[in-house]
Amino acid sequence: MTLEQFQQAANISAGLAARWFPHMAAIMAEFSINTPLRQAAFIAQIGTESGGFTTVVESFNYSINGLKIFGNRLTPAQREALGRQPSERTLPIDRQQKIANIVYGGRYGNTRPGDGWLYRGRGLKQVTFYANYAACGKALDLDLLAEPDLLLADINAARSAGWFWQANKCNTFADIGDMVGLTRRINGGVNGLADRQARYRVAVDALC
Repeated sequence: MTLEQFQQAANISAGLAARWFPHMAAIMAEFSINTPLRQAAFIAQIGTESGGFTTVVESFNYSINGLKIFGNRLTPAQREALGRQPSERTLPIDRQQKIANIVYGGRYGNTRPGDGWLYRGRGLKQVTFYANYAACGKALDLDLLAEPDLLLADINAARSAGWFWQANKCNTFADIGDMVGLTRRINGGVNGLADRQARYRVAVDALC
């Protein structure tokens, strides 16, 4: 895969392509993302997870209605109290923290107050939860439990995505073009499926 092919497959600007291509090339070799179908699926899924390779940290700047993405982890009253109001341009950080601590608290190793926010999504794949930070840190030889912001560095953001892909056997789905199954493996559901499928078609056209 060339730089130009990567830019076309990811459908991103030349600047973003230049920023991420060296890391993409390295991790695709490291984590066996080594066929056009695997690369297309990876680029598509990571494109959705990272907002088109533009962000490496999860935002909780949700409107009241947008908080429905978390299902019953938030009550209607909590959504009304914590969600972004029409008069607000950006949700204040203290309310974003409260949302994260509610929806991610008590899950996958998040046992202490504040763990939901501390171990919110980071990296191109958005590694989330204490347990996943621990596993990722061990695999990449990074102390992510003490310094979760290490995943904000481009190389670590990319390698964490490659680690997740390999650890969760995502190539199995990519090899047969199963974007629904792959989305469930990555997301735990089918959030953003239409966007992932659209990105996949673009990537396949560019690489295959």
